[in-house]
Amino acid sequence: MQRYALVIRARRFQNRFPERFPVSFLPMENPNPNLSSYDDEIDLWELWETIWSGRWLIVAISGVFTLGGVTYALLAQEWYKADVVLAPAEKKSIGGALSQFAGLASLAGVDIPGAGGQEPVAVLKSREFSRAFIEEQRLLPTLLEGRSSDGDAPDIRDAVKVFDKEIRSVTEDKKTGLVTLSIRWKDPEIASNWANLLVKRLNDRLRSQAEAESARNVSYLQREIAASSVVSLQQSMGRVLEGEMQKLMLARGNEEFAFKVIDRAVPPQRRETPKRTLITLVSMLAGGFLGILVVFLRKAIANRPKR
Repeated sequence: MQRYALVIRARRFQNRFPERFPVSFLPMENPNPNLSSYDDEIDLWELWETIWSGRWLIVAISGVFTLGGVTYALLAQEWYKADVVLAPAEKKSIGGALSQFAGLASLAGVDIPGAGGQEPVAVLKSREFSRAFIEEQRLLPTLLEGRSSDGDAPDIRDAVKVFDKEIRSVTEDKKTGLVTLSIRWKDPEIASNWANLLVKRLNDRLRSQAEAESARNVSYLQREIAASSVVSLQQSMGRVLEGEMQKLMLARGNEEFAFKVIDRAVPPQRRETPKRTLITLVSMLAGGFLGILVVFLRKAIANRPKR
């Protein structure tokens, strides 16, 4: 086996330097039928020679790709992301003595004070809330600027889709309960203003809804108490009325009704995209790999046996 390996190495050496060995000094016959399998081994030196011979082509292709990547990174639109960190506002629940009248309140169509914690997040993610914000701030032309509409007038549904998928994002940490509202936009000042304004608008909206609901419940309970002649029923409904009055008072006096702002949005100093260094490196590597591939394909085509 060692003998045949030496023979193969000698033949390769002779092929590389034919001027020194014009006549083969090796036996032409192959006594071992498995000897041909050694010719299929990868020759690293031959691979390096192929790459080195086409080095200028590789450099040229890599340079073109790198130049294209740098051009794109410099000309691409810069995007900034502003974040607001929120915590669900603590709701003062009704006392234990009032909880026994929850069934009575539900039969009367009155909600016991204390809203679910998932409602503010659901409203913040809703399309209806995004639509109202876009209409209030008149953002329809801004959001659809540069987007083809096939000659049709800008549609609010398209603006809502762009706002929900590309601009606004909401993430919730299940362990801590913190909610992060992120706004991604071309101008850092506008991004931070929109984020803070969305939180304020959400708190105002949910507070107004709770205030109106409690006011209706108070009015209803007062009428029912006045119309009832059963003392025990009047006392029970009076406790429910007390809870609704407390809920109404909290809604009127609490600006951060749904969310408390832990960390307000500030204009970001650094852009989120494009990542110019990463784009340049990826372009350079892609050009280098493509250049090596082209060199090997060129050699394979040149060494193809002619028919």
